Amino acid sequence: MWYSVTLKAEAERAEALSEALMDSGALSVSIEDADAGTDREKPQFGEPGHVNERLWDHSNVVALFDADVELAVALAQAAGIAGLDAVPEFTVDEVAEQNWVQLTQSQFDPIRITDRMWIVPSWHDAPQPDAINIEMDPGMAFGTGSHPTTHLCLQWLTEHVAPGVSVLDYGCGSGILAIAAAKLGAGDILGVDIDPHAVAASKANAERNGAAAVFHHSAEAIKGKFDRVVANILTNPLCVLAPAIASHVADGGELALSGVLAAQAQQVIDAYAPYIALQVGAEREGWVRLEGHRPC
Repeated sequence: MWYSVTLKAEAERAEALSEALMDSGALSVSIEDADAGTDREKPQFGEPGHVNERLWDHSNVVALFDADVELAVALAQAAGIAGLDAVPEFTVDEVAEQNWVQLTQSQFDPIRITDRMWIVPSWHDAPQPDAINIEMDPGMAFGTGSHPTTHLCLQWLTEHVAPGVSVLDYGCGSGILAIAAAKLGAGDILGVDIDPHAVAASKANAERNGAAAVFHHSAEAIKGKFDRVVANILTNPLCVLAPAIASHVADGGELALSGVLAAQAQQVIDAYAPYIALQVGAEREGWVRLEGHRPC
């Protein structure tokens, strides 16, 4: 058994208290928005290049301790290290021993993309064995099929990838889009991502699925143009990369972009207007997929 201790902290004290708790014997510490679930809740994670200057005004610092730790002593020590006059208001909950692997796995079921395609965690049987089943487990890289933007891109691939076409997955994450393209019969498939961990995950996932795709962590590896280009990243990088991404769409080729909120769609459409005309092709849970075609 363990103890989960939740302490109240203001923005300017939360990080210092978090570090002090680790120094005082905590096994792990996290900082959460104390106003989560209310109209005062504040988003903390923005797009790349937009770093919030401070944490939430009112935070909960949650620390996990072994059951044999003297909490009063540990909390007093942490308060002193953090420069606090006293231990902040806190609550304590018992955390029972559990099969954490089993508990985690139970939260991830197979995901239906279309009648043709499913995303199936390795511990599940495929609900539809004769469909295209991509084995994908939650991991470090983004893209397991559960997020609306990934879902939108996978749907697009099932509708636009024919045997033999070439595909570029720009910002490949877990490699799921490149793997799906391979399963749909695409020919040359390249995935690129600036994160080496994403590239490693993509290669491992492709090997697990028997998908013939090449992955690189540098955009310099992209040579030539592709029949289908898909990019599931975020609005700001999509806009900045518009000339580069659009330049890799072949004559007669098609482009799909996601990671774009509905309210941001026009911003991306305008960024790509000098290169390819885009329009909203689909929307899911507030996110959109933008689609375009380069004339022959």
